[in-house]
Amino acid sequence: MHAAGTIAVMRFPIPAAALVLATLGGCAATNTPTNTPTATPTSAPTATTAARTPPPAAAPATSLPAQAPEPQPAGASELARTIAGFHAWLRGFAREAVAAGIRQQTVDSLLERAQWQPRVLEADRAQPEFTRTPWAYLDSAVSPQRVAQGSEQLRLHAAALEAAERRYGVPASIITAIWGMESNYGQNFGSFGTIDALATLAYDGRRRDWARGELLAALRIVDSGEIAADALVGSWAGAMGHTQFLPSVYLAHAVDADGDGRRDIWGSVPDVIASTANFLAHSGWHGGEPWGVEVRLPAGFDYAQAELAARKDAAAWAAEGVRAIHGDALPPLQGASILTPAGARGPAILVGRNFRALLRYNNSVNYALAVGVLARQIDGGQGLVTPWPRTLQALSRTETLALQQRLNALGFDSGSADGVAGPATRAALRRYQQSLGLPADGYATRELLERLLQGRPD
Repeated sequence: MHAAGTIAVMRFPIPAAALVLATLGGCAATNTPTNTPTATPTSAPTATTAARTPPPAAAPATSLPAQAPEPQPAGASELARTIAGFHAWLRGFAREAVAAGIRQQTVDSLLERAQWQPRVLEADRAQPEFTRTPWAYLDSAVSPQRVAQGSEQLRLHAAALEAAERRYGVPASIITAIWGMESNYGQNFGSFGTIDALATLAYDGRRRDWARGELLAALRIVDSGEIAADALVGSWAGAMGHTQFLPSVYLAHAVDADGDGRRDIWGSVPDVIASTANFLAHSGWHGGEPWGVEVRLPAGFDYAQAELAARKDAAAWAAEGVRAIHGDALPPLQGASILTPAGARGPAILVGRNFRALLRYNNSVNYALAVGVLARQIDGGQGLVTPWPRTLQALSRTETLALQQRLNALGFDSGSADGVAGPATRAALRRYQQSLGLPADGYATRELLERLLQGRPD
């Protein structure tokens, strides 16, 4: 490793072809497919995740000091100037990478070839106007085809899955379900070059500090000699391989299960399986404990308790009248929460510590629920019993924003209006529902939005 005192200054040329194409209005970057971190075209985009997607956007960070971009000829396009700035930034970042202990040769060879990817920024900045209902998400994620394919993968890779379950305590069906959710069992794990994607995000993304750290981690992977640079392929957000590990997660949790000296999450199914189980084990998975169980709620249930932040042992919930959907005793879950993804008119699920471990993989209730239900059906079990209220339509972000603004105007504080219905919005909506004598489940509907818009501020 080179010490900080031996840092060399890189002189990356700006590809002439790139400048010409940019000036003409073309896209200089190569390899810009439309793949996103979602498993398949039928899977819904999901929220932030520890294993495969970036954390929530923070205030833009100040980028590293770098040489000023070379002067561009009059009439050069904005894209050409962006590409020039990108390569100037890479020169500054190269010094940081070498100072962090990455070999100069690795830094030179990887960053000199790094290319600007406009499609990465398009994906990062995209905020879909329309959201999906939980049932639409699960219909896609837990399709009969995915269940059938999962059962077949469970059979084909029984030895590796059983070995991982014995070692890490994570059920084979859970590992298989994550594999199905993330890449449709290896059929689609993205085709963006990881170095390109992360360099683009680190230069001009909403999460520059995060992307800079992941880019350093990607360089470390190659510098170790374990994985070749060309093999680092994945989503626009830098998530890689069959189960979409970010580079930092790869370094911390990837496992060489097949004994070939490489932790290959692209080409070795045993490595993929063991790595995924290892990550969940380190995320708090408790072997022998179910992720959750569908329940029936007692009459008059206080839906303010239907939040992940409200935790009680299963025995305490049972004492309040909560029962398993078929009348069985509740499993002995510690610190369990009740979720009602569609409010009072849909299923209720009691979830425990292993559900929270799934949320550390991807911080989306819909995602974690889909993994749990898919795993259960891969094992030959039953999905959710209570029907979804399929006549209800999801509110768009614009409609949710209007709902929040009206709740605030009427004195039902929902916090900052941002178009995303989080716990504060649900709490405000429950107070509004109580004022009308309605079941206070905090679930936003078009009917409630219309009533709110007809109301008048105090």
